[in-house]
Amino acid sequence: MTNAPAAARPEPPRWYRWTVLAFISLAMFGNYYLYDTIAPIADLLKQQLQFTDEKIGLLYSSYSLGAILFLLLGGIIIDRFGTRKATMLFGVICAVSGFVTMASSDIRIMLLGRFLLGLSAEPLIVAITAAIAKWFRGKELAFAMGINLLVARFGQIAADWSPTWARAAYSNWQTPLVIGAFLGLTCVVGATIYWVLEKRAEARYALGEAGTTDKLVLADLFRFNRSFWYITALCVAFYSLIFPFRSFAIKFFIEAHQAERSFAGQLNSLLPFAAMIATPLIGLLVDRIGRRATLMAVGTLILVPVFPLLAYTQVTLYAPVVMLGLAFSLIPAIMWPSVAYIVEQKR
Repeated sequence: MTNAPAAARPEPPRWYRWTVLAFISLAMFGNYYLYDTIAPIADLLKQQLQFTDEKIGLLYSSYSLGAILFLLLGGIIIDRFGTRKATMLFGVICAVSGFVTMASSDIRIMLLGRFLLGLSAEPLIVAITAAIAKWFRGKELAFAMGINLLVARFGQIAADWSPTWARAAYSNWQTPLVIGAFLGLTCVVGATIYWVLEKRAEARYALGEAGTTDKLVLADLFRFNRSFWYITALCVAFYSLIFPFRSFAIKFFIEAHQAERSFAGQLNSLLPFAAMIATPLIGLLVDRIGRRATLMAVGTLILVPVFPLLAYTQVTLYAPVVMLGLAFSLIPAIMWPSVAYIVEQKR
């Protein structure tokens, strides 16, 4: 069977496909955990290293800069060398970034670590998504994608809950980053086992393709209709609000509301937790009743009172955070599928 032509080989057994999914999802766990290691120590960076909020913000901006600069090139690397090699490459860089970030209190070294994470983490997500398409096309593709995202969200939740399960580590700024660096090694572990499983499968089974690559035509950017650009503007505005807030939320809860660090982390975890549970349910609801534009408007209106409640009242923190979690579930559940309705399939 080993030397049989690809057309004559059987498909991989179901258990084999789900084993592959488990290990590439493990890489996603480490990826998402590494991103969220800064928020729980933001106040410690200020107290122990005299970092300003601007410097803490730069730790996130350097990630974004790396992602923006490298994401297109990362896609080219995936197309050129395949998902197996790309996942390994980006997984290794992700893991290295965690150790660079925790190695020194020098802001320049930490910025380098976060930059390395940005230029590898986002392409790693693309590579893993392409790998799932390769292994599950024509099978349980949507469900497999959902499981992969579920595991990734657990990485975010684990980071937010780390002040609870690793309370002793939060006596200084560095130990939580050390924990994050070692958990980031799951990117390499997952990529390595995926490499072995796929290499073995290539000789025994008929594998799918990740999909054909369309030619990039920059002029097409100016041919999208007005509705597409409205969705794009909403996407930019929405995530520009959510991600900076999550970056500073734990610090804000501690300083402005005198919350315990563990409780502040648990509150911050409500957003990814809500997305895990509510987003697919909202998607099912919207598929049944429609009203996409109306429900997106409702989601944006829910956001309006959230930050005044947090900033100017002493209302229980659960109320605005739950509202934010609802919006965080509602808007993406409608926004992303809406693109399929307003953009031609070939584009």
